[in-house]
Amino acid sequence: MTKAARKNTQGPATHAADSHDRIRVHGARENNLKDVSVELPKRRLTVFTGVSGSGKSSLVFGTIAAESQRLINETYSAFVQGFMPTLSRPEVDVLDGLTTAIIVDQERMGANPRSTVGTATDANAMLRILFSRLGKPHIGSPQAFSFNVASISGAGAVTVERAGRTVKERRSFNVTGGMCLRCEGMGRVSDIDLTQLYDDSKSLNEGALTIPGYSMDGWYGRIFSGCGFFDPDKPIRKYTKRELNDLLYKEPTKIKVDGINLTYEGLIPKIQKSMLSKDAEALQPHIRAFVERAVTFATCPECDGTRLSAQARSSKIDGLSIADACAMQISDLAEWVKGLDEPSVAPLLESLRHTLDSFVEIGLGYLSLDRPSGTLSGGEAQRTKMIRHLGSSLTDVTYVFDEPTIGLHPHDIQRMNNLLLQLRDKGNTVLVVEHKPEAIAIADHVVDLGPRAGTEGGEVVFEGTVEGLRASGTLTGRHLDDRAALKPSVREPSGKLEVRGANKHNLRDVDVDIPLGVLVVVTGVAGSGKSSLIHGSVSGRDGVVTVDQGAIKGSRRSNPATYTGLLEPIRKAFAKANGVKPALFSANSEGACPACNGAGVIYTDLAMMAGVATTCEECEGKRFQAEVLEYKLGGRDISEVLAMPVAEALPFFADGESKVPAAHKILTHLADVGLGYLTLGQPLTTLSGGERQRLKLATHMGEKGGVYVLDEPTTGLHLADVEQLLALLDRLVDAGKSVIVIEHHQAVMAHADWIIDLGPGAGHDGGSIVFEGTPAELVSKRSTLTGEHLAEYVGS
Repeated sequence: MTKAARKNTQGPATHAADSHDRIRVHGARENNLKDVSVELPKRRLTVFTGVSGSGKSSLVFGTIAAESQRLINETYSAFVQGFMPTLSRPEVDVLDGLTTAIIVDQERMGANPRSTVGTATDANAMLRILFSRLGKPHIGSPQAFSFNVASISGAGAVTVERAGRTVKERRSFNVTGGMCLRCEGMGRVSDIDLTQLYDDSKSLNEGALTIPGYSMDGWYGRIFSGCGFFDPDKPIRKYTKRELNDLLYKEPTKIKVDGINLTYEGLIPKIQKSMLSKDAEALQPHIRAFVERAVTFATCPECDGTRLSAQARSSKIDGLSIADACAMQISDLAEWVKGLDEPSVAPLLESLRHTLDSFVEIGLGYLSLDRPSGTLSGGEAQRTKMIRHLGSSLTDVTYVFDEPTIGLHPHDIQRMNNLLLQLRDKGNTVLVVEHKPEAIAIADHVVDLGPRAGTEGGEVVFEGTVEGLRASGTLTGRHLDDRAALKPSVREPSGKLEVRGANKHNLRDVDVDIPLGVLVVVTGVAGSGKSSLIHGSVSGRDGVVTVDQGAIKGSRRSNPATYTGLLEPIRKAFAKANGVKPALFSANSEGACPACNGAGVIYTDLAMMAGVATTCEECEGKRFQAEVLEYKLGGRDISEVLAMPVAEALPFFADGESKVPAAHKILTHLADVGLGYLTLGQPLTTLSGGERQRLKLATHMGEKGGVYVLDEPTTGLHLADVEQLLALLDRLVDAGKSVIVIEHHQAVMAHADWIIDLGPGAGHDGGSIVFEGTPAELVSKRSTLTGEHLAEYVGS
């Protein structure tokens, strides 16, 4: 060996490729970020903290993850990019050292009624292949076990071009699917109450139709009056059988009205396509109310809710059909699959076992594969998305998580922490947006944003270790070791709400008396039956106002003023003060700037490249016509009012010539839930998860109801905001309301007057009430998992 070679083996110089060990962000300005610059270590776990609305998501999702995804998309051809979502470059000066980003967010999984846990995770696809290979009797390919494929057959002549000649040939085809034909693979059938669709004593022109959106003034009126299938001036009760059939059931038919080609379709198929094919939760409130009033749903009598045809259910492996397998609790199904030993499908069995074991490992073993994905909570949906990444062989990937501990009992948080550390230890960069102290504690690196929310946030107030954060004096640092104490005394209930024989999902004929007039917390490990008990037996009752975790629907034109109904009284006040129409003060109606149609910006679509948004030169981004801005209320025009934060708008609408009591009341609710910093016209699309949850709560606070049901209101809330939430819950109770909270946060449990704990485990190991009483009794007994963790939390 030469001297040079010997010298090289002892101390090689650092390779240039090893010097890129940081993700560098300089000058980030997305949303409320103020020229933020950070350097994040790769192959480490970095946690981003800060109050809700401080800019965490803007930095992590809107800047780092968005740019990574955009750069990956650009590696594809222009043709492929045309089929992909177009992403614009984030507002940032320098982004260096990025790796491929995999985003695991809290977005609810699609509310498509055909989507189940099995179809969303590919477990169903593997089961279908398994049954097509091993099932007895053999009935066909994997699609014969799919409830999304109908069995159809047909035959006829087809025209084929061959050697310059046109030849007619007879062809036939046959598709064997697994769809139940009675319910079309939905698992349920609907029965429509015709009396809720129309008033048969009136004619169509007199407004007989009572379906939302079906007025005679618009397109529907033109179609009904011009179709010629019935007389729109004749009362419906005088229709002949044929006319009534055409009104209700006619198949789509091409018609011509006033020289325009249109399609006429009967009311029933039209409603089924536009309303009943969607998940009820995804419908607008007034349409959902109509569906609940007019339509009754029942389990399909032919397939018993399994969605599958009798033929698909007839093929079995060891006495089990695919419908039975999908209905089993996943932890049980995993055991059944482990017992199968068939060398011919060994790779498939191994992959299926891994997927099912991942469900159990991540704490979702209590689900079943036939569970509709739209019914999963935000936390369950996020963990379901994690499953496909757990066994991945990829390394040097950036995993981006949005509050992975949401919906997790303290008992389950440790398991989630272990999974995050596993991903990091494989050589990946893990970025986590988080509020829970237990999850912040495992970070290698912490970035704290603040100091407050909205316009008062968007700055990095601390960067370093967890110990450094504790000593930093920032809002997060000061509250990191906060521990709520048990209340010295609890309120006395004013009555009780009885639940008898609750058996939805995994509940086991639960009988419970929920105290009224106090703060009740319903808790238990994830999957123990909390939501099944409250949403199944309490939410539908009269006088019960439910604030769930459902996403807020809204476009970039929607803002807090439009969502809460605040804009309506403001528009009327402007109209009254200036003697003009209220519609002038809407950027979505007559007052809109004609150049940008009230959007404030002009979008230029550049096909597969990112579109460009430029501020409208005509209105300078104010969204209104110039003449509308000449009308004032209290010295302010409508665009200035929409630019006000809630805290500034409160005194403005409280007294003087700009006094609007209806607006002031809504603004008070917004301030009560801690959204004083939000501007009235801020687009809903820019709000964080915690802000949207509180906006929804503020909207429901104005409703008349004696009982409030809140589903995990601490979602997305910083430790400092939890105190404000507890104060709000106290104010509701002191005002004579009954508050029932489904919650895992120990601070809320400690603050409760009464705790109902479900368990002892998840799925079929849960569904029972394991404790009822005060928090002090739960801590002293320590008889349940919740009791142990709460005792540890309050330090007793």
